[in-house]
Amino acid sequence: MLVLTRRIGERVLIGDDVELTVLDVKGDTVRIGVQAPRETRIQRAELVEAVGKENVEAAAAQSDAGAENALKRALARRTPS
Repeated sequence: MLVLTRRIGERVLIGDDVELTVLDVKGDTVRIGVQAPRETRIQRAELVEAVGKENVEAAAAQSDAGAENALKRALARRTPS
């Protein structure tokens, strides 16, 4: 990981078409401006992680429901002894 020190108004260039600008620093919070082409996807890491976690949980719940339904169908077909 590259670690840089920047002051308010200073920029960091990434490749030929992405520019980060330090807009403000208050305590332990930094405001950063990102200028990039419209087709460049820019997302907050914590949101991507949260959506991924939700997707895994939803897939697990869906497969659990599928297994439960299969078990119910199998039991319904069973003839009483």
